[in-house]
Amino acid sequence: MQTEELIQWLVLALVQGITEYLPVSSSAHLILVPAIMDWKDQGLMMDIAAHGGSLLAVMWYFKKEILELLTGQKNKLFIQLVIATIPLALIGVLTAGFIENNLRSPAIIAISSIIFGVVLFLSEKLAKSKNEITTKNAFLIGVGQVLALIPGASRSGVTMTTAMLQGYSKTQAAKFSFLLAIPALLMTTAYGVLKVYQNPEEYNPTGFLIVLVLSFITSLISIKLFLKLIEKIKMCYFMWYRILLGALILWLLR
Repeated sequence: MQTEELIQWLVLALVQGITEYLPVSSSAHLILVPAIMDWKDQGLMMDIAAHGGSLLAVMWYFKKEILELLTGQKNKLFIQLVIATIPLALIGVLTAGFIENNLRSPAIIAISSIIFGVVLFLSEKLAKSKNEITTKNAFLIGVGQVLALIPGASRSGVTMTTAMLQGYSKTQAAKFSFLLAIPALLMTTAYGVLKVYQNPEEYNPTGFLIVLVLSFITSLISIKLFLKLIEKIKMCYFMWYRILLGALILWLLR
């Protein structure tokens, strides 16, 4: 195991864990960091490990809710999550090839980061506090989640934006967004595993485990802190951060 390779794995896991559940676009960071460090692509298996760690973290944090969903104690929420996931699943399957071949450019990621950052900030103006998320609202949040297929948009960002545009508080928006991340990350991980199965690649099992565990730990910390501080954090901070991030990527492309 080379030192540079180990550092790349650690940074990959930290970046994924910190940014997956913040509305800042993990894909933008995973493009920017290797570009700055002049690293080669880490490979699909490491991407699977990073996303798998984030998936395990959100499942661990919401283990009580997941148990209630699986035992039928929260049938309404279960139905809402299924309905909200359908648009992403359908559009994702239909557009996967097009997105990979045409939209995964650093320029698109940068512009997307900026645009959706501004929309996130504007949506906060409508964030209030409704009693609970209805099935209709859940479906609309799911429709909004489809925009996360655009690299740089941020899945948590667009789902929170859609929820706040409908009048839900930042806390309500974030919790539903995180629960909705479970089926989304399951699909992402399954798609990655399928691609590896079709085109096997060599990987380092030790590195895979390191990335998985560190991504899990950092994702869990990120979720806990974000939900604890969400009502105190102004979305303008995320907007300006995303604008600077997008501008930096565009500057590096000049």
